[in-house]
Amino acid sequence: MRMTPLQKLRALVARGVATLSHWLGITAPPPPERAEAAADAGRPAAEPLRPLERIVLTDGVCRTLFEEFFEHRQGERGDEETGWVLMGYRQGAEAIAMATLPAGAERQAGVAHVRFNSEAQALASRILRQSDKQLGIVGVVHTHPGSLRHPSRGDFEGDSVWVRYLRGREGVFGIGTADGEEDPPYATQPKAHSQCYLGLRFTWYALAEGDSAYRPLPVQVTLGDDLARPLHRVWDGLEAHAARLDRLACQLARIGFEVVDDENGSQLHCIIAVDKKTNIRVVADAKRPLYCLERNGQWLVSEESDPRIDRGVFLMLAELS
Repeated sequence: MRMTPLQKLRALVARGVATLSHWLGITAPPPPERAEAAADAGRPAAEPLRPLERIVLTDGVCRTLFEEFFEHRQGERGDEETGWVLMGYRQGAEAIAMATLPAGAERQAGVAHVRFNSEAQALASRILRQSDKQLGIVGVVHTHPGSLRHPSRGDFEGDSVWVRYLRGREGVFGIGTADGEEDPPYATQPKAHSQCYLGLRFTWYALAEGDSAYRPLPVQVTLGDDLARPLHRVWDGLEAHAARLDRLACQLARIGFEVVDDENGSQLHCIIAVDKKTNIRVVADAKRPLYCLERNGQWLVSEESDPRIDRGVFLMLAELS
C-alpha cells in the first residue's frame, strides 16, 4: 500500500529520532523476559518505574543551568535559544539529574528554536558512561525568548516522538525564561515546578508516550556535583573532534577519555592502550591535536600533526606495529 505524504514524513521523523537516540545512547527498556533474566543472573532488580512525580536536580546541575543561562544571555548569541541534555538515573517515580551536556557552540539556533550538536552530545555521553554505565538521558532543557514558560507546539511534536526512546518512555522537559524574581540574592521556588535565580526562571514538565499534553513536574534539589561540568571546560575541543573520537571509540577496545587540568588550562585527552606499558595519548586541542607516546610514565611528543584525530591515531599505530 502506498504511503501518504504525511505518513512518509512521520516515518522520516521516526528514523531520524531513532538515529539520534542511537548516537546519544538511548535505548528502549528491555522486554520483561530480559529484565527477569538479569535479575536471575544475580543483579539486584531495579525499583519498578512509575509515572514521573518529580525531578530531582543535584545542586551542581542546578548551578550549571542558571549560571550558563546567565552567561549565555550576556554573550553575542544571547538572543538565541540554548539548551542542555540531562543525564542521570530513572527510578521509581522520579528522575535524578546528575549531569548537563550543553548544546554547544556548533548548535543551530535562533530566537525560536535550538538544535543541539548531536555528535558532541554522543561523545560526552560516552565519556560519562565510562565510569557509570547506569547513567542515561532523562530529559532536555532549553530556553525560550520572553516569558513563554511552557513548551511550544513545535516542542510537543518532537518531544512526543522522542520520549518513546527514553527509559520508562517518559521524559523531563525544562523551559528557561528571563522573567525570574530579581530581588532575592538567593534561589526561590514560587511554584512546585518552578525555580528562580539571577533574574531567570526554569519551569519543569513531564511528557510520556501517548500523552496529549505536558504536565507540570515538581522539582527538588539535593546535594551533588554536575558530573559533566569538567567536560564543559573542554567543550571546544570535544566539539571540534567529536565525530572522529566517537568513531575511534567504536573501533578500538582499549580506549578512554579524561579531562586534564594544568597551568595551561583544561584539555580533553584520548588514551589508547597499545600494551601494558605503552599508550597513545592525544590532546584534543580544538585547533591542533597533539599526539604523544606514553611509555613507562614518560611522554614523547610525536611529529604527527594530522587534524583528523582518527587518521592520526591509526598512522601512529601503524608505525608502532
